[in-house]
Amino acid sequence: MDDILPRALIAAHLKPMTPIPTAVQYQGSLAPPIRCLLCDIYGTLFISGSGDPGAAPGREELGHLLSPVLARHGVPTAPGILMDRLRQAITRHHAAARQRGVDFPEVRIEEIWRELLPVKDDTAIRHFALEFEMVVNPVWPMPHMAALLTACRERHIRLGIISNAQFFTPGLFQLFLGESPEQLGFDPALTFWSYRHGVAKPSDTLFALAAERLAAMGITPRHTAYLGNDMRKDILPARRAGFQTVLFAGDARSLRMGADTPQTETKPDLFVTDLSQLISWLDR
Repeated sequence: MDDILPRALIAAHLKPMTPIPTAVQYQGSLAPPIRCLLCDIYGTLFISGSGDPGAAPGREELGHLLSPVLARHGVPTAPGILMDRLRQAITRHHAAARQRGVDFPEVRIEEIWRELLPVKDDTAIRHFALEFEMVVNPVWPMPHMAALLTACRERHIRLGIISNAQFFTPGLFQLFLGESPEQLGFDPALTFWSYRHGVAKPSDTLFALAAERLAAMGITPRHTAYLGNDMRKDILPARRAGFQTVLFAGDARSLRMGADTPQTETKPDLFVTDLSQLISWLDR
């Protein structure tokens, strides 16, 4: 299920979206050569209606959006109550993980839903979790994402992922592009999904793991660029790992400028407003 998502289940929720322009300008530079590009997913490679997996519209919208989904899956709970229970369950699991020393915990969303739903069949739970997510956080490929991945493959630049995600996230590539992350060039050894590790950005954990794997491949942090849309969750931890940083500022829905952190700490090396702008930096 991580690789193949049931299109028939979510077809009605797959609607094209276009980025909403921001006031940020294309500027900055990267120091060549770039030998590896690590990527965020939501709000960077894919347009994200809510900005992150697990995010949702306000309570007033929930009834209209979710009532048909709940009825279809045999869930008798009202949408608002279900959302409250979801948040409470996630908070409870996060608290338990912090007690174990995890700085920024991540849950497996299907395990949370198993606690909350009347059904216990694994496939039914994962189908509900997937459709729920596609309703409250619709996604669509970011313009020129495929071209960027192709450019990396053609230039033999390693591709990796560090992303807050759930079990359905890897399947987005097959769903929209017809190929798995591996077929598109992402190295499994450099692919770090938060749900698999139990820790989420902005923790340094996944970035440190990536740096270790890259070192074993003979690639230094200064020859690695990290691409993300969030100053706090992407740029700061990537910089602490020693990576060059690229802020994707092409969609107002998901751009997070990190107003609560010092600008001297958060300024990325390169600002791009279209993924195609990054391609020229791969040739230097």
